[in-house]
Amino acid sequence: MDEALLRDLTPGVLAVLVRRGADFAAAEDAVQDALVEALRVWPADPPRDAKGWLVTAAWRKFLDARRSDTARRRREELLEEEPAPGPASGVDDSLQLYFLCAHPSLTPSSAVALTLRAVGGLTTRQIARAYLVPEATMAQRISRAKRTVSGVRLDRPGDVATVLRVLYLVFNEGYSGDVDLAAEAIRLTRRLAAAVDHPEAAGLLALMLLHHARRSARTAADGGLVPLAEQDRGRWDTTLIAEGVGILQGALARDRLGEFQAQAAIAALHADAPTAAETDWVQIVEWYDELVRLTDSPVVRLNRAVAVGEADGPRAGLAALAPLDAALPRHAAVAAYLHERAGDPTTAARLYTEAARKAPNLPERDHLTRQAARLHAQERGRERDG
Repeated sequence: MDEALLRDLTPGVLAVLVRRGADFAAAEDAVQDALVEALRVWPADPPRDAKGWLVTAAWRKFLDARRSDTARRRREELLEEEPAPGPASGVDDSLQLYFLCAHPSLTPSSAVALTLRAVGGLTTRQIARAYLVPEATMAQRISRAKRTVSGVRLDRPGDVATVLRVLYLVFNEGYSGDVDLAAEAIRLTRRLAAAVDHPEAAGLLALMLLHHARRSARTAADGGLVPLAEQDRGRWDTTLIAEGVGILQGALARDRLGEFQAQAAIAALHADAPTAAETDWVQIVEWYDELVRLTDSPVVRLNRAVAVGEADGPRAGLAALAPLDAALPRHAAVAAYLHERAGDPTTAARLYTEAARKAPNLPERDHLTRQAARLHAQERGRERDG
């Protein structure tokens, strides 16, 4: 294939899309996607009219992206269809696209970012938030990844670990409620776990099922967020929990521990507790210690501080929190919770207010705002009574 021809045609194709009404950024994404498609298709089936083929392909990519954005906004208002338990079979083009975007010519972080944007349907802002980097930095990373793959043939799929990372992040975005992607991530992970001999594929599937089992209990009738400790455990899906625990036990028995298995073990301990008060926090801290060893992630250390606060008391939790960067997402919320439990409602109220300002979504912001208002009201009541 004449790659120089593709480069020469790109400005003209971009101009056509803009004239048809596409904004420049969306047109640029669509043209890049069309170039990737051309690199895949043209070697076996070269078109007679190269520019016409690219214009048609890019315009379809643009329309598909616009329809996808519209559909995602509508799906936010609908109840999610529960994923059916059990293994899936057959060929899945979506999963193949995940592997192709995780091309060996890309670094793992670039491959993940590109796949999330091109196949997972996440916005640049959502991907940047998942990676704890500025949106502009992530935009540059995705653009570099597109330029890299535009010059290579997509005939060598990427590795399983990169695809697992992408599916994990897609599920997290769906589970947060910003977009409705959790069921699709579970579906693809089922297929991947059935197709490859990889303990972490099973671990990720178990993790998704255990978290998804609690989904209906995470939201109140008014749309408000319900914290784990306050959830009605009778609403948890015991079928999904049993399946997730069974898959996890099979993965752990292979003695090849990875971070998704460790996270699933923590989720299983939460699912196993009949009440929040009966949660085995000591064992959860031990699993967080394993996660820290495996990942050295600041987010894992933040979550570990909460577990330490439950297992050993809020002062111990605050001591575990102290070395961490206060700029971490949800750091202020964790600090507020631990300060409240330690008997310092004034500091807790201030931190809840700060956390609400930084909340990544509306339900979380509203929940934190209510927590701050509750403590402020208690403080005013004490002042009146005093």
